[in-house]
Amino acid sequence: MSRRKTAKKRIILPDAIYNSKLVSMIINKIMCKGKKTLAEHIFYESMKKVHETTNKDALEVLEKAIENITPNVELKSRRIGGATYQVPTEIKSERGISLALSFLTKSAKKRPGRTMISKLGNELIDAYNNCGNSIKKKDELNKMALANKAFANFKF
Repeated sequence: MSRRKTAKKRIILPDAIYNSKLVSMIINKIMCKGKKTLAEHIFYESMKKVHETTNKDALEVLEKAIENITPNVELKSRRIGGATYQVPTEIKSERGISLALSFLTKSAKKRPGRTMISKLGNELIDAYNNCGNSIKKKDELNKMALANKAFANFKF
């Protein structure tokens, strides 16, 4: 990490179909080995599946699911006097959304099933209904932050 300049934030362009930056962020998280068109195909097909099963607007379901997954506290390691403490810190909205997207994609990949389209669609529906592995990950993070609340005075 350079000490001279801070890294500039890259501008994320909205996607073509939904015209949403959130959608393009999810597509970039799904993408493996630079195959963006395949990631787009997976995401758009899973959104069709979400629309068919819930009979609601898929973009609203997506936004509500991301809102349910987004954590508000994060643990950061802080070394003080030879001991390492897990210090709970509040996080900004951009970082929270980034964590939520990684929780969503990782738990979708770990789900049992045949295709990534069905896995991602089912995980989105579960997150919308406040259940599923991504919600468990968020709750686990919040529980650990509550357990380490005593170290909050060691903030950076």
